Amino acid sequence: MEIGDRITTSGELDAFYRAPSEVAANKVFTTIDDATARFIDRCPFLVLSTTNGTDSIDASPRGGPPGFLQRLDDRHIAIPDLNGNNRLDSLRNIVAHGRVGLLLMVPGKDETIRINGPATLTTSADILDGFTAELRRPKLAIVVETAELYGHCAKAFRRGRVWDPASWEGVADAPDLADIVAEQFGMDLDVSRARLESSYVSDLARD
Repeated sequence: MEIGDRITTSGELDAFYRAPSEVAANKVFTTIDDATARFIDRCPFLVLSTTNGTDSIDASPRGGPPGFLQRLDDRHIAIPDLNGNNRLDSLRNIVAHGRVGLLLMVPGKDETIRINGPATLTTSADILDGFTAELRRPKLAIVVETAELYGHCAKAFRRGRVWDPASWEGVADAPDLADIVAEQFGMDLDVSRARLESSYVSDLARD
C-alpha cells in the first residue's frame, strides 16, 4: 500500500497540534508517590510493551489479583511471570534490549498509569517469595525501574466507553479468539473453543 502525505519531521508534526499544557509538559516523574503506590497496589491488569531494539515490537497483557505487582522501593516494581503460551516473546525482548513500557489499568477507572524504563529478569528468592499468596510462586519476575512515571488522562477510555456496560451490547457480536483461531487455522469452531477453554483452565490452575 502506498501512503501519501507522510509526516517525516518533528517540525511538520508540531504544526498540526497546539502546545501541551504546563501540567502535561511536566508530568513525568521518576519515583513512585503515595497516590501512585496505592494505584499500583490495586492494579489487576497491565499491558507490557517490549522491543528487541531492531525489528520487533510486542505488547502483552499481564494480570492477576490486586497486589500481584510488587513495589520493591520507590523506583522499582516487580511483575510475576505467570503461565502463558511459552513463546516468551516479551522475555526474549527484555533479554535483548532491556527496556519496557507499562500501561496499568484498574477496572472502573478511566485514568491509567504509565511506566517506562530499564527492565531485567530475575529468579531472586527475595523477590519471588514476596508475591501475593493468591498465586503460586512464579518461575521468574520482571523488575522495572521507573525512569518515567506519569498518569494518563481519561479521554481515550471515555471515548471508547470501555467501562460503560451500556456500550457493551453494541460490540457483543465481535469475534472472540476462538472465532479468530478457527478462521486462521481452518479449524472447526467448536474444536477451537474447546481447546482454548481447556488451555485456560489448565494454565490458570498452575498459577
